[in-house]
Amino acid sequence: MRLRIIAVGTRMPAWVSQGWQQYAARMPEICKLELLEIPLTHRGRGVSDKKARDTEGDKVLRAIGADHHVIALDVPGRLLSTEQLAGKLATWRQDGRDVDFLIGGPDGLAPAVLERASDHWSLSPLTLPHGLTRIVVAEQLYRAWTIAQGHPYHRS
Repeated sequence: MRLRIIAVGTRMPAWVSQGWQQYAARMPEICKLELLEIPLTHRGRGVSDKKARDTEGDKVLRAIGADHHVIALDVPGRLLSTEQLAGKLATWRQDGRDVDFLIGGPDGLAPAVLERASDHWSLSPLTLPHGLTRIVVAEQLYRAWTIAQGHPYHRS
């Protein structure tokens, strides 16, 4: 099973890349964590924020695997505890499909992308920087993996 983070935006600060790599490297090959970056659409004269978001959304939709389970990272989405995420990860592994986690650009995810998602996950009611969101998702997936493998969790 592959876990893919499809994120709008490139050219992240070094700390984002380092944080991402830290957790991606910890994931085992049988549950590989990958990142696919979608370039931002130029915003400016003649290009509304909505048009830019929809253009980015089209690129995200093209990047999603046809049979992948799709999860949109979205503030109004469902809050999950780490233990709940570990349970979902175990279910996804049994299902055998790859899972795509979608992180939008500065204007969020396009309505068509939100419709394509099977689940909507909120990390927090706070608005987080997109680079930090990548790291938090990677860390939580790593932590969920360790719990699903029976490693002790400090909150149990």
